[in-house]
Amino acid sequence: MSATGGAKERPRAAVLTVSDRCARGEASDESGAWLRDALRGAGYDTGDPRVVPDEADAIAAALLELADPGTALVLTTGGTGLSPRDVTPEATRPLLDREAPGLAEALRAAAIRATPHGMLSRGLAGTRGRTLIVNLPGSLRAVTEGFGLLAPVLPHALALLRGDAPPSHDVGTASAGERRAAPASADPGGAPRPSAPARPRSSRASGAAPP
Repeated sequence: MSATGGAKERPRAAVLTVSDRCARGEASDESGAWLRDALRGAGYDTGDPRVVPDEADAIAAALLELADPGTALVLTTGGTGLSPRDVTPEATRPLLDREAPGLAEALRAAAIRATPHGMLSRGLAGTRGRTLIVNLPGSLRAVTEGFGLLAPVLPHALALLRGDAPPSHDVGTASAGERRAAPASADPGGAPRPSAPARPRSSRASGAAPP
């Protein structure tokens, strides 16, 4: 709740479209527009996408402006491939305080399941201050699939950046209550340990003749 008792303030998110053709007005920004609408539908306060050409300086300047202290999330679309003009990762990396490789790896793994060309994506993810920045590919299909993968994780990731998430919610760490509730026969992941196979009786003890 806000200080005035009203509705909880929505987290602010921004979209940056990196495309020479969109910047020149030769193509419509379908991916950026889709991300804007998806973020709004997910409860984020999101304005229209910023569009810049595939120029490292222009990308970096836009990211610096968008990732201000009031913005929780910046999603970029475009410029993550192997073309000589694809420089979004190079413009993003120097601005990050910390990388979040798990996000980028998960996006690549999902893309590879859709097409072998997914392994050519070089997008990064990381934090600048308390802002999470994630590079997504430029195609509308890749953006829709990528955001679908990210969406369930974003609230917890942004809470961690704000310092709101309890430490016991760290990924891969069970709380004390969860550890107490786990049966003694369970392994650290909670799965029952397989019972040891029965030891065969000695042929001598059973009186059977040896083979």
